Amino acid sequence: MRNKNILPQSPAGLRQVFSLPVIVAALGYFVDIYDLVLFSIVRVPSLKALGFSGQGLIDNGVFLLNMQMAGMLAGGILWGILGDRQGRLKIMFASIFLYSVANLANGLATSMPAYAALRFIAGIGLAGELGAGITLVSEILPKSIRGYGTMLVASVGVSGAILANLVANAFDWRTAFVIGGVLGLLLLATRIKVAESGMFRAMGKKGAIRRGNFLALFTDWQRFRRYLNSIVIGIPIWFVVGVLITFSPEFAISLGITGPVSAGNAVMFCYLGLIFGDFSSGFLSQLLKSRKKAILIFMLMTLAGITLYFLQDGQSPLFFYGVCALLGFAGGYWAIFVTVAAEQFGTNLRATVATTVPNFVRGMVVPITTAFQFARNYLSLEASALAVGAVCLAAAFLALGGLEETFHKDLDYFEEFL
Repeated sequence: MRNKNILPQSPAGLRQVFSLPVIVAALGYFVDIYDLVLFSIVRVPSLKALGFSGQGLIDNGVFLLNMQMAGMLAGGILWGILGDRQGRLKIMFASIFLYSVANLANGLATSMPAYAALRFIAGIGLAGELGAGITLVSEILPKSIRGYGTMLVASVGVSGAILANLVANAFDWRTAFVIGGVLGLLLLATRIKVAESGMFRAMGKKGAIRRGNFLALFTDWQRFRRYLNSIVIGIPIWFVVGVLITFSPEFAISLGITGPVSAGNAVMFCYLGLIFGDFSSGFLSQLLKSRKKAILIFMLMTLAGITLYFLQDGQSPLFFYGVCALLGFAGGYWAIFVTVAAEQFGTNLRATVATTVPNFVRGMVVPITTAFQFARNYLSLEASALAVGAVCLAAAFLALGGLEETFHKDLDYFEEFL
């Protein structure tokens, strides 16, 4: 019987937080983020190499991004269901294998149809690793320290964006994709030493337990409300990334920034902030012994960061990038957000939720950016973003109020389906 009140600073606590399953989940998410960000970085040079220019770079770039997102939405449901039926470990490594092979093949793509098909396949693979990893880590660690484990996974994982930027600047786009594929395949070598979640193994001995029933999330109001609230609290993070960071060059001009602003640099500074934010939010939740209080504090910081973003008037590009880093830091509650989703549900539905929730939040970028573009028909650039951001934040604060505090929650239980 494991000690559920183990102290994180004790030798036993440190050994568990830095155990092989946690490290493997963190490195898997590292490669996941590497690939996710790499495409955005090499989009232009890769499309130019395939013969596109001008408007074709934008049109085909959007098409490829949509193909990747479609793959992630489909993969989120697929891996989530399989994670509850086949095991967290199998799905984590299967998803790593799929996006690694897709990366390797992407480095050999010579046509637009092949490129698009591989981004779709990569998207399916990218959808599974984080949810499976967070579920596994949440179930193998005692509840007193599991926040440290998920904090480590997220903090190490998002730093993959930094490597992607360095590799993309040092090598051509094909080599950058191949490097990502090789990193993922090397990670698979650790599989033989990682054990499956004990909670999942125990569930497997109870044949009558229904597992991975995705539709069950929509057939019971209380269960659906938990699921919906788990998704909505993460939306402000992707409003920031999908609108304020993605369109940073346009906002910089509108705000009178004194020099040119690069979207690539804005992304880099945002992810630098996110690394420290993920670490800090996880640590804060442990310190406060509350997931909800930590999320509330970081959501308030997001509100403050957005306010500061639009109050820039004639500031320097360096100041602008500093605000991007602040927004990234405030969005660092991503680590707790996924943990909360996993902790809201029983063992027989946990992987389904933890895998689909972050992918549905990522998918919200499409309606968010669509609403932003629609609002621009009637409002200024800044007013459009403020209107959409206000709706996202208001919904997230309401959703947070409707969620259960899960810091002290014992996860060894099952959801009951009718």
